Amino acid sequence: MIVKLLTHTPDPERTVAAAARLCYSPIGAADLFQGLTDDQVAKLLKHLVESGHESPTEHVTFTFAIEGVSRALSHQLVRHRIASYSQKSQRYVREKNFDFIVPPSISQLPTAKKRFLETMAIIQQAYDELLEEVPAEDARYVLPNACETKLVATFNCRSLFNFFRLRCCTRAQWEIRELACQMRDKVRQVAPLLFALAGPSCETEGVCHEGRFSCGRAPVVSYRGQGKDVE
Repeated sequence: MIVKLLTHTPDPERTVAAAARLCYSPIGAADLFQGLTDDQVAKLLKHLVESGHESPTEHVTFTFAIEGVSRALSHQLVRHRIASYSQKSQRYVREKNFDFIVPPSISQLPTAKKRFLETMAIIQQAYDELLEEVPAEDARYVLPNACETKLVATFNCRSLFNFFRLRCCTRAQWEIRELACQMRDKVRQVAPLLFALAGPSCETEGVCHEGRFSCGRAPVVSYRGQGKDVE
């Protein structure tokens, strides 16, 4: 898996701080942006992050290049709808000798890995043969979820908070969890204050809301908004 932060809003932390301060100031946003000291920015962001006042964070965006991931992952990723995606097309890009992702649980078992690789070879042969008879957009129907894909994804900061809250959790599927953790590492390099408390509730609040599905890293306090403690 390769994850690169292609671009982001310039000076994202100052932008968010200026947007937040504007709500309580007669001064215009441009003047606020220039006038805030580094200490003021840090203090404002600390307050925003700890209080959960996230709307000002929507003013900054982060764009990622993602490669070496499966179609199984991309189907999960696009469920995060407050984001923009561009993905390699299987309609226009022919999957001759397609790469594929092997789950660790399969690669660690010789018999399972052998069956998996044999199946990928059979699919490749079937796909290649179908290309001789039907359009690529129809031949692709035999391609597996394991098929490698590439994407460009753009999120605003608030949407990333939600993404990291759900997908950095140990209950998330292994591949998208790895993606989320890598993305979090990248944004923390350019906006450490903004993303200081980005992640699952066990890390950010010291509690878990997964109920009976909890991994046990933190005390369980409620079950998905039902308003009652779960043992």
